[in-house]
Amino acid sequence: MSPRHLKGAPRPEVDAPARGVPVTGSDAGTGAAGPSSSDRFATSLADSVGGWRGMIDSGLPIVVFVVVNAVTRLTPAIWAALGAGAVILLFRLMRKESPQQAISGFVGVAIAAFIAHRTGHARDYFLVGIIRNGAIGLALLISAVVRWPIVGVLWEYLEGRGTAWRTRRALLRIYDQLTLMWAAVFVLRFALQMYFYHRDEAGWLAVVSLILGYPLFIAAALVTVVVVRRVAPPGRISRRGDAAADPPASDDQARDGSA
Repeated sequence: MSPRHLKGAPRPEVDAPARGVPVTGSDAGTGAAGPSSSDRFATSLADSVGGWRGMIDSGLPIVVFVVVNAVTRLTPAIWAALGAGAVILLFRLMRKESPQQAISGFVGVAIAAFIAHRTGHARDYFLVGIIRNGAIGLALLISAVVRWPIVGVLWEYLEGRGTAWRTRRALLRIYDQLTLMWAAVFVLRFALQMYFYHRDEAGWLAVVSLILGYPLFIAAALVTVVVVRRVAPPGRISRRGDAAADPPASDDQARDGSA
């Protein structure tokens, strides 16, 4: 009896990973499944806003600013917002948490307060956020138009599959649509905020910032994770641009994806 037929002997045709298919999770040699790309994508989005604590921390100065401005006037509202940001920063430092999110949040509050102080208008407290929403929405839209959708770039980078995904027309179309969905989220924020900005409605600017901020962000993230999990499971696309189902987009795109 040859050694290859002995019980427990490795079988190359079964045990070896498929040629051209990225090795992930338990195949990486650790014996334990690693986090999926959807988990890493969700973690990346959560980190970008600082998790639930970051959502509360960023929203509190806005609420304080609007309430104090409505009750009194602009100058006390500016100082109240700065005070709220400072309290959040000190709280995080006292708990020995990572101060990065709190520091960046406090800097954002300080910049917004400075602009409002210089112009003398409460609406200008939201000006930086309005510009940011417009810029992000435009970047997302452009990425979809040039067929390098940001959602696909980020997801496949986390999956470790390079650019092979761009050779699959159906998958590329899904990433385009998801990126356009994200673009719509930011463009909607921008449009509504610009409307209330020109009407000098600081209260409604705060409402738009809070309601169309994190709730809509979380909803878009959930849609993204659910859709991509269904159409792009881990390991489906090889590094050579081969796929289990979809035909290649074009010869030129196939060459680009395999480069």
